[in-house]
Amino acid sequence: MSLRELQEDYEYLGPQQSYYQASRVPRGKSLSSYLFVKRTLDILLSFLGMLFLSPLFLLIGIWIKVEDPKGSVFFKQNRVGKGETLFAMYKFRSMVSNAEELKKQLMDQNEVEGAMFKMKNDPRVTRVGRLIRKTSIDELPQLWNVFIGNMSLVGPRPALPNEVEEYTPYEKQRLAVTPGCTGLWQVSGRSNVSFQQMVELDLTYIKKRSLLFDIKIVLKTVVVLLGSKDAF
Repeated sequence: MSLRELQEDYEYLGPQQSYYQASRVPRGKSLSSYLFVKRTLDILLSFLGMLFLSPLFLLIGIWIKVEDPKGSVFFKQNRVGKGETLFAMYKFRSMVSNAEELKKQLMDQNEVEGAMFKMKNDPRVTRVGRLIRKTSIDELPQLWNVFIGNMSLVGPRPALPNEVEEYTPYEKQRLAVTPGCTGLWQVSGRSNVSFQQMVELDLTYIKKRSLLFDIKIVLKTVVVLLGSKDAF
């Protein structure tokens, strides 16, 4: 049975084809309507966002190239989407061009428990990178991922393949839906939230997801970004 053939009120856990029933997820026509409206809004809002933010994209791109001409403007990285499918996620490059190589040397300084890597004062981050990370401007190219359907505006953050390799079957439940640019985790503490807390917040979102809940998360994201103290 393929993922597309699965009924939407049963969520996929992983390659072992394990499933759990999302008890509070809307069913039938209610779920179909929600998914249709959600996808329609994703396409419309991501397109408008890219259109109106194109001058900012240009300015940030120039700044990145001026500071580090060797690297590209955009950073492309494989992430794990719904049903453990891989896709290329885009960001503005906020680190030095050899950041992935340097990461191996910094693993013992990881400040987040579980299958994630985070450092508050990561030496790989450039000057422009500090600004665009603090304001989450580095995430804006993901509007393209939303437009083409790899991501949604709201949903669990897409994980790295090596992180997913360490997931338990319970943790893989967060891969049941399309990942998002923002979500319950981001508006509930972001980098101050542990990995296990992130998983619980993502599963809470999956069970409670609705158009109204998505709108609340988007509005709260705006409030969080104005403070932006938790981003690193």
